[in-house]
Amino acid sequence: QEVKSKKPQVVKYGLNHVTTLVENKLAKLVVIAHDVDPIELVCWLPALCRKKDVPYCIIKGKSRLGQLVHKKAVSCIALTSVSKEDQKDLETLATNFKAQFNDNAEVR
Repeated sequence: QEVKSKKPQVVKYGLNHVTTLVENKLAKLVVIAHDVDPIELVCWLPALCRKKDVPYCIIKGKSRLGQLVHKKAVSCIALTSVSKEDQKDLETLATNFKAQFNDNAEVR
């Protein structure tokens, strides 16, 4: 007898993995750390997110992102799916970040 289990809701991390998710338009929200060193690792990611129409935001501290995935530091994370009850919150965040970062000509 097979037990049906739901696919787990997980936070995807790692630059290569996040890049693939954005290119395939699977990422619903991308969060980038501001203190990545060298900065050239992630400086092209906002342009890719704008091109693929994926909401992104830049936050303070790669160590904060690392805490989400139980690592010391992470340069960027991506959310691909959330549970039904959190869907509204994700849409709110996505529209706010789209206005602040994606559509803002000043941050380009």
